[in-house]
Amino acid sequence: MTAVLLAAGISSRLRPLTDTIPKSMLPIAGKPLLHRTLGILQASGINRCVVVTGYLHEMMEEFIRSLGLQLPIDFVHNPHFSTTNNNYSLWLAHDALNADPMLLLDADILFDPRVLLRLLEDPHANALVMRRSGALGDEEIKLELDAQGRVLRIGKEVESRKATGESLGIERFDASTTQQLFDVLARRRDRSEFYEASFQEIIDRGASIYAVDSGPYACIEIDTMEDLAAAEKIAATTLQ
Repeated sequence: MTAVLLAAGISSRLRPLTDTIPKSMLPIAGKPLLHRTLGILQASGINRCVVVTGYLHEMMEEFIRSLGLQLPIDFVHNPHFSTTNNNYSLWLAHDALNADPMLLLDADILFDPRVLLRLLEDPHANALVMRRSGALGDEEIKLELDAQGRVLRIGKEVESRKATGESLGIERFDASTTQQLFDVLARRRDRSEFYEASFQEIIDRGASIYAVDSGPYACIEIDTMEDLAAAEKIAATTLQ
């Protein structure tokens, strides 16, 4: 299985911290987030990682090489990172995947390694990590599920009253569904939208994607200063 790590964004909501460093390289309790994520991927037995870069890509590539990880890592650069959304960055990874099954992650997520283990051990061919929540707003990527835990609808536009939880930006797809997803992305890549819109299209076409509950284990997307402070607390108290 090949991991695709999306790390192209500018992260303007974390300025001035991200004026001179990519968000995924910010230290969380003393250790860069990107180092944490790649270390978890290596320890989890992932065969290879494709990192899609954009903002300050040379700095990021040099940093990753300096880590000396045993995990084989390839880089794909999104030269249009400032004007495209993450659907475009994901589409760029297509040729580098070599028709492998895909583990997809956003690079701005701090997560307990046991979250990834739950996803990798799930018996379904296609699955994503979900956090159950009764208080979801407009910004969360919400999930509406059927009685078996299969995703019916995914996106910010899902009604909160119908949502079981929030998608956390970590997904696993088998090879055939990965190819189906990239076929859709090839047509939608220039739209200013999140890749979950393409997830929804393949679901509407019959693909089955199941939600895996993150349970008691920490998993937080870092978009704002408040998120960063929460991530610092989590890392210092539960992930050391």
